[in-house]
Amino acid sequence: MTTTVSAYAAPAAKAPLERTTIPRRPVGEHDVLIEIKYAGICHSDIHQARDGWGEGIFPMVPGHEIAGIVTETGPGVTKFAVGDRVGVGCMVDSCRECDNCKAGLEQYCSGGNVGTYNALDKTGEPTYGGYSTHIVVDEAFTLRIPDGLSLDVAAPLLCAGITLYSPLAHWKAGPGKKVAIVGLGGLGHMGVKIAHALGAEVTVLSQSLRKKDDGLRLGADHYYATSDEATFEQLAGTFDLVVSTVSAPLPLDTYLGLLRTDGALVNVGAPEEPVSLNLFSVIAGRKTLAGSGIGGIRETQEMLDFCAEHGLGAEIEVIGADRINEAYERVLSSDVRYRFVIDAATI
Repeated sequence: MTTTVSAYAAPAAKAPLERTTIPRRPVGEHDVLIEIKYAGICHSDIHQARDGWGEGIFPMVPGHEIAGIVTETGPGVTKFAVGDRVGVGCMVDSCRECDNCKAGLEQYCSGGNVGTYNALDKTGEPTYGGYSTHIVVDEAFTLRIPDGLSLDVAAPLLCAGITLYSPLAHWKAGPGKKVAIVGLGGLGHMGVKIAHALGAEVTVLSQSLRKKDDGLRLGADHYYATSDEATFEQLAGTFDLVVSTVSAPLPLDTYLGLLRTDGALVNVGAPEEPVSLNLFSVIAGRKTLAGSGIGGIRETQEMLDFCAEHGLGAEIEVIGADRINEAYERVLSSDVRYRFVIDAATI
């Protein structure tokens, strides 16, 4: 039977989120029912709830950083059992048949993966995310949270963690590599932790030095203010990899100037506005301007295991659900260190 659960939803674009109820599908052959314990608040939630990335599906229940406990399994489930600690990230399905899906790159599914929220599933029903008490997910898109990670600090890893781990791993951040993380926010702080754990020399590039002590504590070797023009002169030609986590348009030509020959500037922050580029900025030095989107299921599990091995959880502020709207405004004003996490027991 379809069940009804409590949730927080945006009833319309730009409207405040409010408590409501939503349907959850019956537990199918390969599904698990998860009692959500914690759900992270990602900047993506705000973009989508406010139609920043295009027209959304409303009412919208955001949330794709989900950590909880399995409370029921379908008869065909083999990966999980009742009581297991699990997570759900940014997608809950894909075509599973294209070359990307077969390669474990479900995030780049040729037909488009099914988002955890603000999407339509294969039956045409809207998906609802983690700002709720329970969710039903196919075991193939469910992750195991290692015992070494508490559920509250693990929740943001399902988006922020994998969003940074994937490009750092793909572009081989590690010993002997100089890596810059642009922005020390929900994404950036995990980038610093992961790049440091991978063995790279890590630099934070932030608008000001306000968070310098935090950046160094989290694993950065260096910290510079981008508001100081001298920074770009001093660091010209320095980095093998620059990962931008900011969701505002950057002067790409200026940042490309920070790269060594064959370096890469990878964007994981997604501004709502278009950006411009002088192609000579990539031609000179055979540089790469790239993007990266989350990670596949296999890589996300690899990231969780890596974070558990190295003791890397998110830096969080746990809130009650009645503070979600306040948290949105604080995220927009950069007033969080570094991820809000909703205690689902308050929903």
